[in-house]
Amino acid sequence: MAEYDFIVVGAGSAGCVLASRLSESGRFSVLLVEAGGSDRSFWLMMPIGYGKAFYDKRCNWMYMTEPDQGLNGRQSYWPRGKALGGSSAINAMIFVRGHSSDFDGWAAMGNPGWGWDEVLPYFKKLESNDRGADSLRGADGPVRIESKENDVHPLCQSFLKAGAELGMRKNTDFNGPELDGFGVYQITTKDGMRMSAARAYLRPARGRANLRVETGAFTQTILFDGKRATGIRYRQNGNEHTARARREVILSAGAINSPQLLQLSGVGPGALLQTLGIPVVAALEGVGRHLQDHLCIDYLFRSRVPTLNNQLSPFMGRLRYGLQYLLSRTGPLSLGINHAGGFVHTAPGLAAPNMQLFFSPMSYTKAPPGKRPLMRPDPFPGFALAAQPTRPTSRGHLALRSPDASASPAIHPNYLSTEFDQQEMIVASRLVRRIAATPALSAVIAEELAPGPSVTSDEAMLDDCRARAGTVYHPVSTCRMGPDPAEDVVDAALRVHGITNLRVADASIFPTLTTGNTNAAAIMVGEKASDLILSAHR
Repeated sequence: MAEYDFIVVGAGSAGCVLASRLSESGRFSVLLVEAGGSDRSFWLMMPIGYGKAFYDKRCNWMYMTEPDQGLNGRQSYWPRGKALGGSSAINAMIFVRGHSSDFDGWAAMGNPGWGWDEVLPYFKKLESNDRGADSLRGADGPVRIESKENDVHPLCQSFLKAGAELGMRKNTDFNGPELDGFGVYQITTKDGMRMSAARAYLRPARGRANLRVETGAFTQTILFDGKRATGIRYRQNGNEHTARARREVILSAGAINSPQLLQLSGVGPGALLQTLGIPVVAALEGVGRHLQDHLCIDYLFRSRVPTLNNQLSPFMGRLRYGLQYLLSRTGPLSLGINHAGGFVHTAPGLAAPNMQLFFSPMSYTKAPPGKRPLMRPDPFPGFALAAQPTRPTSRGHLALRSPDASASPAIHPNYLSTEFDQQEMIVASRLVRRIAATPALSAVIAEELAPGPSVTSDEAMLDDCRARAGTVYHPVSTCRMGPDPAEDVVDAALRVHGITNLRVADASIFPTLTTGNTNAAAIMVGEKASDLILSAHR
């Protein structure tokens, strides 16, 4: 039986950080287990290739939620990464930390050490910003962050001008002093290739003698001696293996798989575990609860001027830009789908922007549900403008269906279950319409394709959101950090309440959603968790 000082379950945005940092000094042996395989697929390395990975079971868990009343009984497709790098290997690469008040709010919820001033050093530590270091940005970290103002589609200028016409500031750095404004998103790429957590942290560490990485290793359960975690059992190539942890087991399997694995191992809601015949190690009602996610509404437009559709829809265009990418790692295939966007306050007195915007100079009016063929857009010029409320109040949950580790959990997002969230989606829809009506954008719009000009009342807009709105793939909080074992799962040191030698470190521990995309904050959690663990074992 193999023994290690630390076992990290899940090689995602936080897990790769932990494997690298815990093995860095050479003092501790580390086992990293990942259910998926390598991240060296061409489609995972090419930035826009996530359109292929988006619906590929070889590198994607491809979860479906339960029918959701708030979305007219629709199911939502939730892709989650199943490869080295986790969801950082298949995401849209937008790098946004969030607003300082997000983290001050975490601290105010009973989590000392997680305020903005405490997490900022870890954000700076993780990044290598192409503009260099300053009081807020880092330049020597593993994750390369690139600015793309000179590379995005020219139509983005119309979007930025529309913001100016509405009195919005131009923001050249959403990770700088202010989050508000319209601008071009920074993305996690380097030399024209995706900068996943695996590329940033794991590849430089793979040669260390004290780090072992097992892929295709699907963890079945955590092993306990009483209430002390002692190791894991995992399945690989049809065989079961056991690994022992002399010091700690750290779950970094993500907002779906970390609570699933805890429940499979007897840590979770007592009644649920007893119903499934799983022996209860620790009855923690919060495991799988408090699920939060961002919901977004897209408006689609036919354009009077060329968009990326004109470049990528024709076969010869795809051939041309494919060759450009292969030869120089430049061009539209070296970018994501959302070139620009912004953050907006739609009401006075808000501590942080309550709306995030996405501008994509391409459109997909006939894409099947849950699938965006990013290199096969509409055969006519079109673009998308989308908005998402940043701080939803609806809360969902997830739970095991059976004690079979291979069975997907039942995911209940519970979207639009509060009056606040319903009103925010109406505000989001009206904001998109306001932007589209500016002189800058109305000049290039031939027609609104979806939802269409007949949707004008609040009631119709909410109905449209129930019919069309979708996830932005930011599930968090299912192993929520907080001081109350009756509701929360981990304490401020990320230790599971009532259990020794077991921590959770990934987006599942977020007390609340951050304002914007969640990947940057998930990597930060990996950095801070590494310091917490190393300090405890120093």
